[in-house]
Amino acid sequence: MTDSTTTPEAFYLPLGADDDGAEIFTPTDATRSVWSTEMQHGSPPAALMVRAMENHGARDGARLSSIVVDLLGPVAVTQTRVETKVLRPGRNIELLGASLSTMTETGEYLLAATATAWRMATADTFAAIQTRDPMIPVREIDESLGFNWGQTGYTYVDALEWRWLAGASADGPGLVWARPRLPLVLGEEPSAMQNMFNVVDAANGVGATLDPTKWTFLNTDLSVHLHRAPQGEWIGIAAESSIGPDGIGMSSAVIHDQAGPVGRAAQSLLVRPR
Repeated sequence: MTDSTTTPEAFYLPLGADDDGAEIFTPTDATRSVWSTEMQHGSPPAALMVRAMENHGARDGARLSSIVVDLLGPVAVTQTRVETKVLRPGRNIELLGASLSTMTETGEYLLAATATAWRMATADTFAAIQTRDPMIPVREIDESLGFNWGQTGYTYVDALEWRWLAGASADGPGLVWARPRLPLVLGEEPSAMQNMFNVVDAANGVGATLDPTKWTFLNTDLSVHLHRAPQGEWIGIAAESSIGPDGIGMSSAVIHDQAGPVGRAAQSLLVRPR
């Protein structure tokens, strides 16, 4: 792990592959969560699994269309292993799977997160384009907003550039533009899809109306459905949350790039008073 007084070079440092072909990485301080610096924020592990699935059997004329990430528990900030496979092969539709494990004190790997993704063959539907979600409204950046949750040291929040437009309220969703300041993996240029997943798991924070110094609202999963492949570095999130009476909530978000909406995301929330 990196020295907390220095800025990391990337979210993950590559260590090569093991005998089974799984990739091994060292997570840096850029992955550390604002909830606890002993665990990784959900976005970098999600982006790392998406990277693995994008690269696994990649071919022209096909792209990931929907991705579901399940966080099986706290993702430790220790050596991280990612394994990928095809779950359902197909020329027009195939299902990919990825698993992410972190090293324990005994030197064994503990499964921490899984992901599945449908990869679909593309075709020309330009004549049928339609988008139901509105563009993020143009307004001034609100410098008073941000993730001021009492975190200390370098964390995931510091590894992204944030441009807040509005906080979530009864009048509308939280609105923010964000982009990673660092590459996902050292020595690589991340794809737009990887950049998007390195941002979008923050939607439950963007859409939060609860005071994070009094409440926790950790997500257990992330599902993303894309009608268009994202482009560029900047990702826009318009997010809002709903909370039930029994400690369970959900966050929903419309995801944007600078050309407009690209899809929607949803997260299940475990809500508890501190």
